[in-house]
Amino acid sequence: MSLLAGPDGPAASSGWSAEGPRKGFFTDTSICIGCKACEVACKEWNHNPVDGPMEILGSSYDNTGELGANTWRHVAFVEQGRERIEEARESGRRLVSLGMPGIGPKPSGPRGAVPAGDLSSTDRTPPDTPEFRWLMSSDVCKHCTNAGCLDVCPTGAIFRSEFGSVVVQEDVCNGCGTCVSACPFGVIQRRDDGTVSPHDEREAPDERRGTASKCTLCYDRLVDGEQPACSATCPTQSITFGETEELVEDARERVADLHRRGMTEARLYGANPRDGVGGTGSVFLLLDEPEVYGLPPDPQVPTKALPQLYLRTGLAAAGMAAVAALSFLGARR
Repeated sequence: MSLLAGPDGPAASSGWSAEGPRKGFFTDTSICIGCKACEVACKEWNHNPVDGPMEILGSSYDNTGELGANTWRHVAFVEQGRERIEEARESGRRLVSLGMPGIGPKPSGPRGAVPAGDLSSTDRTPPDTPEFRWLMSSDVCKHCTNAGCLDVCPTGAIFRSEFGSVVVQEDVCNGCGTCVSACPFGVIQRRDDGTVSPHDEREAPDERRGTASKCTLCYDRLVDGEQPACSATCPTQSITFGETEELVEDARERVADLHRRGMTEARLYGANPRDGVGGTGSVFLLLDEPEVYGLPPDPQVPTKALPQLYLRTGLAAAGMAAVAALSFLGARR
């Protein structure tokens, strides 16, 4: 699954193929409580250093800020007032013609247990506060179908695993940073020297310093038959792990259920195989437009236009060579 090596990626083009379905995440932000258990579990399992002095940022109650080489899972906090909530609901209605919301059966299953019926007039006001809501979302590497980082890596440090995830081999990475600029989501970064956390005592220098680093879908856990640390830890099952096709189907049902209950702002992100990255292995249910969560509305893998660019460059070079040859022959006459 790479634009430069064909639809099945460089491993398949070299004669190796893996059997088995693609694995990924479905993150339902509508039931995320912002506990950051996934962040902690990710850091502890992967031995990632903390970011900064763990102080609350001035922009929100968040204390990590964004994804990076040291933070492979990041829970965003977005505070919204009533006006923005109505705008989100109207933008959802424009995306899908929903008609009149109906009364559906009480949901079953481990996720998204909310009261049955139309929720459009439900009072969601927290006690003793003005009308507002928190949007909380656990962001992670998207593990794109067409991964720009995989396409541009000059050392082969990034590979597509048998689970469909995009994994960085940090012992092969030379720290060139080419992959950093190729990611349309700004996920992959190079690890700092550890001085960002001066209070964090280290017995030895970080061997991964300067190398590219991001979520691996807990590849080491998957090969042992376990699920990633973040999804295993999530107390509300806002993060679920499984086969991508089944997760997308489940996600679509969840959105349809919320729409029937009047929450027309619900929408999916990353489930469209025709988007600029061919769909993602990490699918999200959002309650507002992607930009609100810091996600690009139309992500495009930078290498998407390279085949056409190479063709046009070749044609232009051939044309210039032909003109030069004709000019030379004309001058000899």
